[in-house]
Amino acid sequence: MLPRFLGFISLLCAASVALGHMTSSQSDIDSAALDATIRERMEEAGIVGVGAAVIVDKQLVWSKGYGFASREKGTPFTTDTMMNIGSISKTVTGVAMMRAVQDKKASLDEDINRFLPFRVVNPHTASRAITLRHLATHTSGIQDRWPVYEASYRFGGDSPQSLGDFLAGYLKSSGRAYSRDNFLVAQPGEQRSYSNIGAGLAGFVVERAVGEKLNRYTNRHIFQPLKMKNTGWFLSEIKLANHSQLYVAQGGITFPIQNYGLPTYPDGGVRTSVSDLSKLFITLLNGGEYQGTRILDKEMAEEMLKFQFTEDKKPQNVEVSGDNASNSGLFWTTKFNGTRMGHNGSDPGVRTMMLCSLDRKIGVILFSNTSLGDEAMGSFVMIFEELWKHAEALRDSTSGS
Repeated sequence: MLPRFLGFISLLCAASVALGHMTSSQSDIDSAALDATIRERMEEAGIVGVGAAVIVDKQLVWSKGYGFASREKGTPFTTDTMMNIGSISKTVTGVAMMRAVQDKKASLDEDINRFLPFRVVNPHTASRAITLRHLATHTSGIQDRWPVYEASYRFGGDSPQSLGDFLAGYLKSSGRAYSRDNFLVAQPGEQRSYSNIGAGLAGFVVERAVGEKLNRYTNRHIFQPLKMKNTGWFLSEIKLANHSQLYVAQGGITFPIQNYGLPTYPDGGVRTSVSDLSKLFITLLNGGEYQGTRILDKEMAEEMLKFQFTEDKKPQNVEVSGDNASNSGLFWTTKFNGTRMGHNGSDPGVRTMMLCSLDRKIGVILFSNTSLGDEAMGSFVMIFEELWKHAEALRDSTSGS
């Protein structure tokens, strides 16, 4: 997945961490070897805290926390620990978008300018309209100009700039940050280039279509119905005592960083726990329903997760910092050479994964509250792979094979 903060420093650390604790288990499979491997990989990469969950056949079958939510306070990282999850937040924006479509307040394939207080037009190719489907598949032609995007992060609190003001400044032809370089030289739908700002625009279109801020809309239609009690968008609306400290490693030293916010919050602003996110993940894998509570019609959930392109009709993928998804749903992409699908997240002090098998039989969620550079990322991926093997073992044990 494309890191959402490309200018952030490279990381490498060898700090040690303490043993996490089990929060739930539904299998008699011995996980001692898994625990040992995770702790070893955390130590070698300098990861302070980890939370993880395994889903098999649309059921949460295992979850656990390791290390610290706050190393300084000795607070353990548990599956109820909150932290921001980076671009996995886009899946929440995707669910809100599909709910607006379901309620006939928006359409995936109409001009987004119908809803906006300012016009968005690609100056290179003004003849074709941009749609929500384009934004949700990263084929709108809008691209992130990193000096502008990075400068929008507000460390120490929520962003004082509104989503609409940021987008107007970036996309409106008279805006302060407007540039022709904010757009690809391509018609909407022709090229795929991962865009955080495009995702933020999708969230803004939803806000305008439903007449409600996205944080309130998602709270009413997603978080409350699914009883996601440790989930919110802004620091001002969550219990800070439940929020993890975030960390960065540099030169063999791991240090804490301030919490932060950003105006384009629909692209990466969700703060949640492994336990809460498991509920949403299962909901999506289960056609929009969780334990009798339906937040999306099955048709809408299936449309969000299904591949939007065919092999003979796919947009050209523009290489951007390693984001090379082979296909795409709506804020839902394939990873690991097309063998898994879901979403990843990356931000200062944050690394997350939420991926499932193509048949949706296995799902794994992994949170880390520590930023990792290229050299240490291998350890994070190895943790994920160990969790995937554990998921396969749990699946095999329940199927009797």
